[in-house]
Amino acid sequence: MQAIILAAGKSTRTYPLTLTRPKPLLKVANKTLLEHNLDNLNGIVDEVIIIVGYKKEMIKKFLRNKYKNLRIKYVVQQKQLGTGNALLTVEKYIKNEFISLYGDDIYSKKDFKNIIKNKYSILAKKVENPQLFGVIVEKNKILINLIEKPKKFVSNLVNTGLYKLDKKIFSLIKKLKKSKRNEYELTDAIKDLSKVEKINCIISKYWIPVVYPLDLLKADRILRKNKDIIGKKTKIHGKIQNSTIGNNCVIKGNVRNSIVMDKTIITKNSIVENSIIGEKVYFSGKASGAVIADNSKLVNVIIKAGCKIWPDKKIKNKNIEHDVQ
Repeated sequence: MQAIILAAGKSTRTYPLTLTRPKPLLKVANKTLLEHNLDNLNGIVDEVIIIVGYKKEMIKKFLRNKYKNLRIKYVVQQKQLGTGNALLTVEKYIKNEFISLYGDDIYSKKDFKNIIKNKYSILAKKVENPQLFGVIVEKNKILINLIEKPKKFVSNLVNTGLYKLDKKIFSLIKKLKKSKRNEYELTDAIKDLSKVEKINCIISKYWIPVVYPLDLLKADRILRKNKDIIGKKTKIHGKIQNSTIGNNCVIKGNVRNSIVMDKTIITKNSIVENSIIGEKVYFSGKASGAVIADNSKLVNVIIKAGCKIWPDKKIKNKNIEHDVQ
């Protein structure tokens, strides 16, 4: 069987981290979002087609043409015209049945196994805030409708973006009209398919959506099971608590409940908590609830919670109370 991973988007909601890399290459528990999904697909499918676009060469260089037992193929979505258009780009490579998933959320091996048991399936998850997602309406575990971010309560089951489909979906995508977002929506084709075929709703217990930068902290905590992860060739002279530290880092300060990416230096007496620090960052000071992008040099700074620092910034002796772009 084949799996299709949608990984072409620019992902502006995860700025500033995705200014320097595509979102599927963001890391949690010292492994990219793509690798987490590929590990769980390994043994279930034999070929993965990754639809790329934004910073596509970084994904190609990172994975190349094989990952463990999986053959990897790349197809470019030339224009960002929606998820329906993205899936249509792979039509000529599809043999028959396939799995389709988002490249920036994390799905479990168990859910992959369950989703392929039926001819058509959609992975659903019970959440406390369904109004933020596409909501699933079902009857006897069969899909009836999909409603995008309803203002009134319809259901607490939401669409995770993982489907089991076959080639029939392509003819439906070709009939789509653009949505209000001026895109061709895969969910519209799924709704059309549900009118003529039974689409089984599979309930997930392990779907980790990543929408905003700080969602990475939640994903990281779940995947490392509240244990610290320290990367290769990293030197720890300070104190690490409930965090992931990347490769080739030097940590002399205190890091709590945070992600620190590769080749970053945290100086003595510095405090980093509930924050995400990018690659090749030099940090001295205090950061709480902050997001600092790659290649920044911050010396003797105090960063207010919620602030984001864009890549390549050099800041010294300041209290930072707003985003720095």
